[in-house]
Amino acid sequence: MSFNTAITGLLAASTDLNVTGNNIANASTVGFKQSRAEFADVYAHSMAGGSNHIGTGVRVSDVAQQFSQGTVSFTKGELDLAINGNGFFVLSDKGSQSFTRAGQFKADKDGYVVTNDGARLQGFLANEDGAIPDVLTDIQLKKSDLAPVSTTKVDMLFNVNADDLAPAKIVNNTSSNLAAASANQGNSNDFAAGTIDINGKTYSIPASSNQSAAQIATALNSIDGVKAKAKTEATLTIPAGFVAAGELSINGNAVEGVDLTALAAAIDALSGFSASETGGIISITESLGSDISFIAGGTLNASVVGGDGAASVDIDGTAVIPNNQATVGGQISLTLDADINLSAQTATSTGTNLFPVAPSLISERLNGFDADDTDTYNNVRSTQIYDSLGTAHELTQYFVKEPSEVSGPNTWTMHIKIDGKDVGTANPLTPDTATQASYTLSFFDDGSLDVANSDQLLISNWTPLDEEGSVAGALGPLSIADGARVPVTKPAVSSNFMIEITGSTQYSGKFSVNESKQDGYSSGTLTSYTVADNGDVSARYSNDQSLVLGRVAMANFTNQQGLRPIGDTSWVESVDSGQPLFNSPNTASLGSISSGALEDSNVDLSEELVALIIAQRNFQANSRTIETNSELQQTIINLR
Repeated sequence: MSFNTAITGLLAASTDLNVTGNNIANASTVGFKQSRAEFADVYAHSMAGGSNHIGTGVRVSDVAQQFSQGTVSFTKGELDLAINGNGFFVLSDKGSQSFTRAGQFKADKDGYVVTNDGARLQGFLANEDGAIPDVLTDIQLKKSDLAPVSTTKVDMLFNVNADDLAPAKIVNNTSSNLAAASANQGNSNDFAAGTIDINGKTYSIPASSNQSAAQIATALNSIDGVKAKAKTEATLTIPAGFVAAGELSINGNAVEGVDLTALAAAIDALSGFSASETGGIISITESLGSDISFIAGGTLNASVVGGDGAASVDIDGTAVIPNNQATVGGQISLTLDADINLSAQTATSTGTNLFPVAPSLISERLNGFDADDTDTYNNVRSTQIYDSLGTAHELTQYFVKEPSEVSGPNTWTMHIKIDGKDVGTANPLTPDTATQASYTLSFFDDGSLDVANSDQLLISNWTPLDEEGSVAGALGPLSIADGARVPVTKPAVSSNFMIEITGSTQYSGKFSVNESKQDGYSSGTLTSYTVADNGDVSARYSNDQSLVLGRVAMANFTNQQGLRPIGDTSWVESVDSGQPLFNSPNTASLGSISSGALEDSNVDLSEELVALIIAQRNFQANSRTIETNSELQQTIINLR
C-alpha cells in the first residue's frame, strides 16, 4: 500500500513540475494565463466502514488556469490590442469560434484583422449611416480613399461687443463735368490730357487725351481716399424705325432689329450694355465707363445724344468717314474722404476737361456696407467650407452694428461672401442672380440672442466657382420652392448650408468667436487605423478626418475556468464554461481596450521558481518513501 501511495505522490509531483515548467516556458507569451496544479487526497473505503482510515495517496483534481490581469505593455503596432479587465477577443477560423486575450493582430491582404494563425477578429460593423448594429461578423478594414463631403452646416458661437457704435463715415460726393459725357463726331471722345490737384499733390490724370472714363476712374482709384465709378450713357434716335443688317455697329458689334424694340434688345444683349426703347428713343448704358462708338452704314441716318442731353451729333451712312461715326465718352462720379480737397483740372491739350472748375462737394453720412472698406463694418470672420467636390472655399462674415434710431437697439446685420462673391438667399424676382446676403441679428437687453426676431441663416444661392471664376461643376444651389429643406439634408443634394449661431451673445467686451466648426471636408487618403477604449475601429485620413468602421466585440463567460484551452493562446467554450455573452467593450462586466498595447503573460517567474523547488522537494520526498519501503521489505526477507 505504501508503495502505491508514494507512486501517487510521484505522479502528482511530476504533474506539478510539468505545470510549473509550462508556466515558465510561457512567461513571455502574450495573453498567456498561468495554470495551477490542484491536488486532492485519496482514501480507500470498505463496506465495513470504520473510522481509522489511512489515505492511499494523492491525485490531481484539476489543472486550473488563472485568468488574472497581466501587465499591459505599450507597443508601436496600430492593431496591437490589450484588454483591461474582464473579457476575451472573439476569433473565427473558417467558422470555428474561439476566444483569446492575445491581441497581436494585423490586416491581411483583404483587409481582415487576423491573428498570426489567420483567425479573424470578430466585431460589429458600421452601416452606411454610421450606426453599429449588434450583428457579429469579421472585422474588415477599408483601404479606399474617403470621399469629400459638402458643408451643410456651420456652427458658430460668438460675442459681439455691446459697446460698439454703428459704423459711419462722412464722405464728399461729386461728378465730373457733364460735358465729359457729351457725344463727339468721329472716333475720339475728345477728353483732354491734363493734371489734377488732390490735397496739394498733382497727378497726371488723364495721362493722355482720348482716354475712356473707365481708364480715368482706374487712375483715380489708385489715390488713397478717392473712389471713382464710371458709366457711359447715350440715347439713339433712328427716324427710319428699324435697322437692317450692316447698317449699324456699336463698339464693333453689328446690331439689327425689325423695329426699335428689337434693336434695343440686340444692344442690350451686348456684354456690359443695357438698353431699352421708349417713345422711339433707345436709351443705352455701358456699365464700366468705356467709350460707346456708333458707326452707320448703308443709308442710315441717326442721332446720338451723350450724357443727359449735353451734346448731340448726327451720323449719316451716306457720308464719308468720319461723318458716319460718333463716340460718346463716359461720366465719372467720385466719393472722397472728408479730408480730401479737389481742384479744377488743367488741360494740357485741346478738348473737354473733367473738372473745368473746382467741383462742388456734397457731404453725406455713409452707412452702406462695403467689404473693401473696413470703416463700414465692425468685425469680420472667415471660415473654410467645402463644396461637393471637396474644394475648399472661404466663407467670410461681416458684422455691422445698426444705428438704434434706424433699426432699434441691439440690432446687427451679418453680411456674407464666399470667395469674395455675394451669396445669400435668391431674390424671388431674379432667382438666377446672386444677391448679397444680409441677415438681421437681434439681441435681448440681457445680451442673449433673440431668435424669434433674428433671420434664419440659410445660404441658398451659392454656385461654387473655381480659381478662374468659372462654374466648378460641384452641386449648385436649390431653392425652397424647388425642394430644398430646412435644416439642410445630409448627404448634401445642393450647395445650400445653414449657419447656426444659437447661444451667441452681445455683451460688453471684445468681439470673440468661442466656437467655429463646419461639417464638410475634402477627399482624403488612408493614413492609419485607431482603436478606441470602447472598441471603435476608425480609419484616419490625410484630411484629418476619421471614419468609424466598426467595433471590436468581446465575450465573457459565467465560468472562465471552465473554458477548454486549444493552444495558440486560445480557448473554446465547454459545458462547464457556459455559453459566451457578446457585447461591446466597456459595457456590463467587460473591460476596456488599449490600442497600441499588448497584455503580457500573468506568470510571475519568482513564484514559479519557488513552486519548482517545492515540486522537486515533493518528488524527492515521495522517492524517499519508496526507498524506505524497499529497505523495510528487504529487512523482513532477511529475517527468514
